[in-house]
Amino acid sequence: MTSYVLSVMSADHPGIVAAVSDALAKLDGNIRACSQTVLNGYFTLITIFEMSEPVDPVELCVRLRQFGEIDDDYQLVVREATLQQATQSRQTDSFIITAFGKDRPGIIRDFTQYLSGHDINIADLYGEETNGEFHLVGQLEIPVELDIRLLQDDLEEIGREREFTVKLQHKDIFTATNQLRFG
Repeated sequence: MTSYVLSVMSADHPGIVAAVSDALAKLDGNIRACSQTVLNGYFTLITIFEMSEPVDPVELCVRLRQFGEIDDDYQLVVREATLQQATQSRQTDSFIITAFGKDRPGIIRDFTQYLSGHDINIADLYGEETNGEFHLVGQLEIPVELDIRLLQDDLEEIGREREFTVKLQHKDIFTATNQLRFG
């Protein structure tokens, strides 16, 4: 089996995931994981799929268009998936960060630079401006050796400086209190 990563972008409309998954099925591709979202009318999908035989990624794009209802309005990028599901050399724990406040330039930069500087990986991130307020939600992989109370204090301070409310919660607590499920 050969694994591939497929990224799709298009103007949003019903049936995009159906068209892509149908084309992959017709090519005997097996979807192993996917994530899809719509932002301001733009659809994005990233999926990991397997093929029984190796196929050139450019040829895969051509075949996907031939075997599915995927026209030129869809932007497709396929590449061979070379990353293995590696065992991490360090242990992490999953936390959820939520932040909201008055929208202004640099909010995402400020939080992500802090996280990067502490070797914290962002597994998922969503931000959106609504009525002058910016809302940010992220799933973080935090190394277990870091002091969560200090991280929380630092993040709250960044928030205070930018007039944002910031909360960091363990994924299990966030899920229990919000009845949401993250992978």
